[in-house]
Amino acid sequence: MSKSGFGNAPTRREFIAAASMAPLAGLMRSIPSLAQAQQPAATAFKDVRGGVGIFTGRGGTIGWFVSKEAVAAIDSQYPDTAKTCLDGINQRSGSHSINCLMITHHHADHTAGIGVFRPVARRVVSYVKVPELMKQAAIQAKNEDQQTYPDTTFTDTRVEDLGKEKAQLEHFGPGHTGGDAVILFEKANVVHMGDLVFNRRHPFIDRPSGASIAGWIKVLETVAKKYSKDAIFIYGHAQQGFEVTGRTPDLLYQRDYFTALLDYVRAEIKAGKPRAAIIQATETLKGFPDHGPLVQRVLESTYDELAPA
Repeated sequence: MSKSGFGNAPTRREFIAAASMAPLAGLMRSIPSLAQAQQPAATAFKDVRGGVGIFTGRGGTIGWFVSKEAVAAIDSQYPDTAKTCLDGINQRSGSHSINCLMITHHHADHTAGIGVFRPVARRVVSYVKVPELMKQAAIQAKNEDQQTYPDTTFTDTRVEDLGKEKAQLEHFGPGHTGGDAVILFEKANVVHMGDLVFNRRHPFIDRPSGASIAGWIKVLETVAKKYSKDAIFIYGHAQQGFEVTGRTPDLLYQRDYFTALLDYVRAEIKAGKPRAAIIQATETLKGFPDHGPLVQRVLESTYDELAPA
């Protein structure tokens, strides 16, 4: 008989309890921000370059900047890890104020900790659609009372003055959502991509929030051309064993993954396979072994983009 996690055969009660949790566990795995919310947070700070660093904990990678003239952060994760991050930034800066908290997009694993930063941040900056998308998500989750929204928005580009450094925020069009921002620290030449890069990991394609795979490909190509080969990029997420920082080839690798994904699903549709069969595929996408087997949420989004109902 199979063993339980405690080394004993499961009782009937344990078996029933485990079976009842299986559908929920599957849902949690399919939605990155929910899955991350349940995992213990192993936190770490790492310097990147020119006063810019990263903080990893639970949720999307936080970027930070500390100099004698200014302090800034990008994204906020969840309240508990937001506090850990803010404490670490304060230790590095010797200050208890932040010039600005910049937000890459609206998902909870990037925004749920805004309320922790807000009392010490002079402003919270995002693309104009982010507060609207946050509110929509909060209404669905019935947690509107827990939200703290950006108070400063931009439409195309915005520059934050950070003393000798400048942070340039830019929206390049729909990708991971309809409200993504790419943020460049100009002097350091470090670019935070938010969730526009899932390094070697199947991405979350948020179609209800305006995501577009075709648009995402264009954004990645635009960014790869816009910034120099010396740029260091910060990614929202990475497959285990891969880094949340990297160079231009990672962006083009993700672009090629999306191209292969579209080609694969397009061929399946052309072959006459129904949606129900296509989205159940578990093979590994040819040329992209690091991602592992295809997952339903990615195939659903791809099919719906190519063959909308």
